[in-house]
Amino acid sequence: MKKMEIVIIDGQGGGIGRSVIEAIKKEIDNTFIIAVGTNSTATNNMKKAGADVVATGENAIIYNAKNAKILISPIGFVFANSMYGEVSPAMANAVSCSEAQKYFIPVSKCTGHVLGVEMKSIQEYIKDLINILKQIPST
Repeated sequence: MKKMEIVIIDGQGGGIGRSVIEAIKKEIDNTFIIAVGTNSTATNNMKKAGADVVATGENAIIYNAKNAKILISPIGFVFANSMYGEVSPAMANAVSCSEAQKYFIPVSKCTGHVLGVEMKSIQEYIKDLINILKQIPST
């Protein structure tokens, strides 16, 4: 059985990415996680959570977003200059133009808001994400 390959992108301290990776590794068998951070702190925290492969920086985000089949990130990664300028226009373009199935975690600190999204904790959104990923058929 082929492993489900998932690209997870995060920045700042990598806390959301780390929580997502821990949940996936605990709840879903047969996954291969590529974690990409905007900086080394984010990348290292996602590696500690159990990512199979890690990379850091703008080019790594562009490359992995382009090649992803499943991509998970905080919603700020589709907005240029979000996360206090950490998301470059090139990163935002790569994520938004990716042909991957994309799953974005809403973050209230982001300047972009999605109407109709419930006010939930990050952990509740991660539980929702895990339930969605479990429904994806293995290939």
